[in-house]
This record gives sequence, structure tokens and C-alpha cells, in this order.
Amino acid sequence: MNNKLALLVLAGAFFVSGPNAHAQAAASSSAGASSQTATDQDIQLLRKDIRSQKKQLIAANLKLTDAESEKFWPVYDQYTADLVKINDQKYTLVKEYADNWGTMTDDQALSYIKRWLAVDEQVSALRSKYVPIVNKALPGKKTATFFQLERRVQMMIDIQLASQLPLVQAQGQ
Repeated sequence: MNNKLALLVLAGAFFVSGPNAHAQAAASSSAGASSQTATDQDIQLLRKDIRSQKKQLIAANLKLTDAESEKFWPVYDQYTADLVKINDQKYTLVKEYADNWGTMTDDQALSYIKRWLAVDEQVSALRSKYVPIVNKALPGKKTATFFQLERRVQMMIDIQLASQLPLVQAQGQ
């Protein structure tokens, strides 16, 4: 698990380097529209790769029978599709933050954090929604193990992302 986990963390670091690079570009006002498009495309590819690695990590650590696999993986794919929609909002927030960093007003800062918390609440609600759905496919211990793995991976990605975003108060210093 450690090797796959390290790869996932590395992929997460690549995921967040895009928004950080975008923040630097926005701060210097030298980013052109074509470079922004390339950055967005690169980020989308990296996000897809992270999802693939996450699925591999879960498959390697969640020991399923053939019958459980047949029931679980379609549920997992739907859960991931629902999670991607929420994470799209997070990515939009990161881009907006990067675009406004350096000139962010108090009202923008408050709006940003409120919307970030709303995204966090949506992720929590999605997990709660899927616990009984996953539990129809898997016994309790395996359901809990899946959500432990999923949450660990998401926390690692979130910590990487958070560590790359400059603090609001640091603008103008």
C-alpha cells in the first residue's frame, strides 16, 4: 500500500501545482488565454489520472470476492461521478481564488470561504448518502474500510491543495 499511496500523494502534488502556477501567473498578470486553456486541460488530465490511481489503491486494499466486486464497482463508479461534480466546484473555487489573489476584497474572501465550506458539506453529505448504498453491496467492515480508504486519499489531496494556496492575509505583503 505504501508505494501506491506515495504515488497518489505525488499525483496529488501534481494536481495542485497547476492552480499554484496559475495563482503565480495571475499575480503577475502575464498569463495568456492559450496558456490558461492548456493549464485547464492539463489539470483535467491529472484529475482523471488521480481518479484512476485512487481506484487502483482501493482495489489493492479492499479485498473483495468476485460477487462483491460485481456489486461494488458500479456503485463506486457512480459515487466517483457524483464526487467529480462536487470537486468541479472545488476546482472552480481554486481557479477563482488564484485569479483574485492579490486583489481580493474582504467580501470576496468571506464569499470564498463560505463556498469552500459548502463544498466540504456536500462531500460529507455524499458520503453519508452512499454508506447505505455501499453497504448493500458490501458487508459492514468492508463498507467501513472503503470509506476509510476514500477519506484518507481525499484528505491527502486536500492537504496538498491547501498547502499550495497562499493565505489570503499574505496578499499585498
